[in-house]
Amino acid sequence: DGGLITTLLEMAFAGNVGLEINQKNLKIDPINYYFNEELGLIVEVNTQNDKKFLNIIKKHKLLEITSKLGKTTKKQIIKIKNNRKVLLQEDMRDLRALWEKTSFELKKLQTNTDMAKEEKKNIYAQKEPKYHLTFSPTPTTQKILQKENKPKIAILREEGSNGDREMASAFYQAGFEVWDVTMKDLLQEKISLDNFRGIAFVGGFSYADVLGSAKGWASTIKFNKKLKIMFDNFYKRQDTFSLGVCNGCQLMAHLGWIPWQKLNDKEQPKFIKNKSEKFESRWTTVKIMLSPSIMLRGMENSVLGAWVAHGEGNLSFPNNNILKRVKEKKLAPLVYIDDNGKTTEKYPFNPNGSIKGISGLCSLDGRHLAIMPHPERTFLKWQWPWMPKDWQKNLKTSPWLQMFQNAQKWCEENQ
Repeated sequence: DGGLITTLLEMAFAGNVGLEINQKNLKIDPINYYFNEELGLIVEVNTQNDKKFLNIIKKHKLLEITSKLGKTTKKQIIKIKNNRKVLLQEDMRDLRALWEKTSFELKKLQTNTDMAKEEKKNIYAQKEPKYHLTFSPTPTTQKILQKENKPKIAILREEGSNGDREMASAFYQAGFEVWDVTMKDLLQEKISLDNFRGIAFVGGFSYADVLGSAKGWASTIKFNKKLKIMFDNFYKRQDTFSLGVCNGCQLMAHLGWIPWQKLNDKEQPKFIKNKSEKFESRWTTVKIMLSPSIMLRGMENSVLGAWVAHGEGNLSFPNNNILKRVKEKKLAPLVYIDDNGKTTEKYPFNPNGSIKGISGLCSLDGRHLAIMPHPERTFLKWQWPWMPKDWQKNLKTSPWLQMFQNAQKWCEENQ
């Protein structure tokens, strides 16, 4: 839709680049040419591959209907000429803002108006994030994967959970014996947590979030005497660990597992409704901070991309002294950062408005970790929508696999 000119502009918008287009000796009216909506194809080719591309065109006898349009430029200017006559010369960002105007007006009706305005402002000159690795990601060895007595982990789900498959896969590929466990299994005493070294509280929308995120799930545990004792005993055992992601993260907050136990309800940090007032599914950038977390050891100061998908991820501290102690004890292992590498509360870099950009909490001893981003949906390279070219070429596995491998290693060292 919109013809040749619109296709070119949309490619420039997506790449955050400018264009220099010059169709010399154009024999038809430029308006008819550039707004022609007949079937066509634009291919962007690296200059070093020009000859290869032309050979393919010749092979398929398409040379007569193929022409060179121009080139992309780092300078964000759209310049279209016909010989020496300039037909259009505009800042790409201004044209993109015009192109996005209708969507922006709709967004103001669908979300918090201030957040919509903030997003428009912050993505105007967005650049690629500054990813950084402080360790070398490596695939799990066959020795670990083929081991007979692997540590057991319960992938725990409730009615409405939907993140169990990818969580199971991540732990399996790190060397765990993975068990699919439902809350009904525990309620009916078909299985006990005594058999497991780890619990993964998965993401999704338990009970469709109708009671608030993870409140129904937490109530099942808190108000059933046998279950509460079982979970309390698991938490206290020194040879256990837990990971809660998204809905599982919210659950751990309701259970009082993070940042430490015995906080009353008026003090307990909780994950509340996003400031945007809507569900957020985005590719975000997070920084791994120094913390006691056993799953993030050796990954500190790395900057990585991660998926988020939640409606209630805004971390709220009812008591500011609790926030102060969390910072002092380094119990905030993940923070959202902007494209300049700075911790941020700005939208959409921080998708929910969490204070200080905090996107997760861990326990004082580091065994229990609750985070809103989804590492289990990013532990394979192909799950990343974008990564630096040198990472694409040189990394043998996704950096996020490391945290699951860390859990396996910890289990081996703490039997």
